[in-house]
Amino acid sequence: MKWIANGYQETIHQGIAGLKKFNGKLSFGSHTREEALFKLKHELETAEAVLIGAGAGLSTAAGFTYSGERFEKYFFDFGKKYGFRDMYSGGFYPYSSEEELWAYWARYIYINRYLDALKPVYHELFRLVKNKDYFVITTNVDHCFQKAGFDKKRLFYTQGDYGLFQSVNPDIRRTFDNEQWVIHAIQSQGFVQNSEGIYEVPQNQKLLMKIPSELIPKCPVDGSNMTMNLRSDDSFVEDEGWHRASAAYADFLHRHENRHILFLEIGVGSNTPVIIKYPFWQMTSTNPKAVYACLNNNEAYCPQQIKSQSVCIDGDCSKVISLLQ
Repeated sequence: MKWIANGYQETIHQGIAGLKKFNGKLSFGSHTREEALFKLKHELETAEAVLIGAGAGLSTAAGFTYSGERFEKYFFDFGKKYGFRDMYSGGFYPYSSEEELWAYWARYIYINRYLDALKPVYHELFRLVKNKDYFVITTNVDHCFQKAGFDKKRLFYTQGDYGLFQSVNPDIRRTFDNEQWVIHAIQSQGFVQNSEGIYEVPQNQKLLMKIPSELIPKCPVDGSNMTMNLRSDDSFVEDEGWHRASAAYADFLHRHENRHILFLEIGVGSNTPVIIKYPFWQMTSTNPKAVYACLNNNEAYCPQQIKSQSVCIDGDCSKVISLLQ
């Protein structure tokens, strides 16, 4: 197989090939839970390299839920006014003003990008692979891997980063850090900083649902409007950092082609299977030394064709990873 410098393009090709090849029976594995845990521990110890493919289920297991208690704590006023009950819905709501839209997004970015996860699952995962030749490809955009200690040069965030803005001007192919803007924007709404430096809802729960007009983010290059650096269509900016990570991913795959590699898929659902799931299946099927492991809650399965090379463990990812320590 000829590897190319664009790891994202290559993984999409692999995903399409996997979709065509494995359009058939699926298996939930051939091991008991205890056997599967033992085998995965063994693979983590003996594999020459570990490629982690992580989806939203991993961050959910770490406590980054988008409804329920976290939503009610930080978006109670938006929920009461507009009737939605989860953060995703609020992110797409057609607000009547930019000031209100960006007030919502400031809160959204702050709690999902600049606050730490509630559970230590990312740190525990790092302990499992830190002494291995590892790499991470993820569709998550919350920066949890880097905050847990994973080497930035071994991470590929394919779908963007909550911590970055991009201009709506398609000629400006750059991204811009938003941390300082986020802090100013939540301060302007009435969030207060506690003794640990974390911004919280005040005790009286009185918050503004808009930011000052002068805080609406504008591109520092040409003054154009800004938007989130999240892949939703062809306007997504793949900046220099993104391309470096893509090339590093392609290089990792090239170096370990036909070697003993563990493809460790965690919390990957069915929304974007061509980025992680299908390529992992395809690369396992073409390498008899490879092992595919799937950790997922109610979605731990593999194609029948690679059943003998696979480990499927159903359950809460945080609990499974703790058992592997």
